[in-house]
Amino acid sequence: MVTSGTLKIDAAQDGMGNMRYVARQPILDRRGRLHAYELLFRSGVVASFTGDGDLATRTMLDNSVMFGLDKLTGGVTAFVNCTRESLTESLVDVMPPSMTVLEVLEDLEPTPELIEACRRLKVAGFRLALDDFVWRPGIEPLVELADYVKVDVRLTAHTERERLLSRLGHYAVALIAEKVETSEEYQEVCAEGFTLIQGYYFCRPMLIKNRKVPANRLSQVEILRLLHNDSIDLHKVSRLVKRDASLTYRLLRLINSPLFALQQGVKSVESALVAVGEDAFRHIATLAITSEFNAGQPQELLRMAFIRGRFCELAAQSCNLNSTEQYLLGLLSLLPAMLQVPIEELAPTLPLREEIRQALAGDSIPERCLLAWLLKHELGDWAACDALVKLNALDRGHLQSCYGQAVDWAESALSSV
Repeated sequence: MVTSGTLKIDAAQDGMGNMRYVARQPILDRRGRLHAYELLFRSGVVASFTGDGDLATRTMLDNSVMFGLDKLTGGVTAFVNCTRESLTESLVDVMPPSMTVLEVLEDLEPTPELIEACRRLKVAGFRLALDDFVWRPGIEPLVELADYVKVDVRLTAHTERERLLSRLGHYAVALIAEKVETSEEYQEVCAEGFTLIQGYYFCRPMLIKNRKVPANRLSQVEILRLLHNDSIDLHKVSRLVKRDASLTYRLLRLINSPLFALQQGVKSVESALVAVGEDAFRHIATLAITSEFNAGQPQELLRMAFIRGRFCELAAQSCNLNSTEQYLLGLLSLLPAMLQVPIEELAPTLPLREEIRQALAGDSIPERCLLAWLLKHELGDWAACDALVKLNALDRGHLQSCYGQAVDWAESALSSV
């Protein structure tokens, strides 16, 4: 259910009263630009789905209608998994064709009925993707109808993918490499001819031996350190910000954006701090600095950083964690990927408590529980999410609500910076 422009994921329930869960995974082009999201749904609080696939797909389609597809994806294309029933019995007709790619699951046999259903859906304006694709007898009619072919790099070897792509070269399909998790895998699939990539390869730095943090980034880290003090030294912060023209521009643009809704514009760092107050200024300045950190990296990386920061901040109070620290933890969790520097080199320079630095490094301590849940949620690993909920006595519904709010907030923040 969408209320007042906010994605209220926690408000939707199934017929048994169980909460519904939704996550999204980005699909990027080779230049790191967002192409689409694949939507991942779960119908309740059980660790895994125990019913049939058709019920799961019905739930997914219903969720898309209830939540609003444009809210779930920020207006970009959505990939959704489809079973035979959902395709042949017109269940997917509830989706907006121009925004939807229907994924034909790998275990569906290319029967005449299925092929005819796919032809009808193509005429209606839907695009089709073949999921976890491997070549098999009788698959040609579906390949001819497909707009995308998705290949799982975890299930196929390099030589196998080369043969497959050579065979697909005769068809007008876009090639998506799935589950690409490292920079090395990204380089390999690009060389093979894939044009779209799905996976969190862009979250992992391509490490360069003895790489150091650039001097201007160290200056921005010093600003973060000053912002983290109980009382802001206005003179010091202003002097440091003014030395970075790009950061000054981003900061003033954020403060003057609808995200913070000031009654009148501000023209200087000093007047900005006075206008919004210290707490809001910390927030805004951290946003601006993070966007500077992300220069030259995929925009999706910044979007994910904003979602992580806002989610951890919103959920912090419910588990007695410091919201400011949690905001920084979520936001800075992608700093190694942004700066292409390992966390071992970054952590000593960060203005955080030792426990937060440990949480950033991946230690399983209470300060990391929210970030750990979100990382599993991003992957759609519901069993791991539930294990963390139980271990840390968290509230499933509240976490999903915070995620929905964070997605909305991140879209606004991204448009501002």
